[in-house]
Amino acid sequence: MTVIDLEKVQTAVSDLLIALNVDEGEHTLDTPRRVAKAWAETLDGYEDDPDRHLERRFSAPHDPGLIVVAGIRVNSTCAHHLLPVTGMATVAYRPRPGDEIVGLSKLARVLRGYARRLQVQERIGHQVVTAVQNALSPLGSACVITAEHGCMTIRGVNEPGTVTTTRALGGEWAPDHSDVQAVLAEHARTAGMSGSAR
Repeated sequence: MTVIDLEKVQTAVSDLLIALNVDEGEHTLDTPRRVAKAWAETLDGYEDDPDRHLERRFSAPHDPGLIVVAGIRVNSTCAHHLLPVTGMATVAYRPRPGDEIVGLSKLARVLRGYARRLQVQERIGHQVVTAVQNALSPLGSACVITAEHGCMTIRGVNEPGTVTTTRALGGEWAPDHSDVQAVLAEHARTAGMSGSAR
């Protein structure tokens, strides 16, 4: 796990402001400290081991069926431009009959732990699905994310409102599996955004 060096971050931000030729007025006097604190909070996923949230398990009905947690808020940071990535996610899995399950909030915690780092959207989904498969060995799992990327909406192509949807699948689930279609439908209902899955 990584611990952020706040003092070095403050120095770097101060140097950045100087390099940008920003006038040091009353509103920027304490900016290096504020930014260092904000980055430490924004990237606190580095101080977490997301997989640990899947260690505590519970007995379930013989066949609990499809488990879907939708409407999970995603807050991440683009690894390429250090700009915000915000959106909604759905995490789902189908336990094998007789297997244990995890608390619903744990799926959101796993996603949060991986998202709150310097990331690319595709990798977040893959990491979540890998964690679920390794911990629970379900018949299948999925992580669908629809997000807006600051690197597309406030710079470069400058297309506000543009969203990207990605899906990662694990276990026996193929894209045309009925469970996957159910997950995608629930994600579309709760995400409130548009975008084509890739």
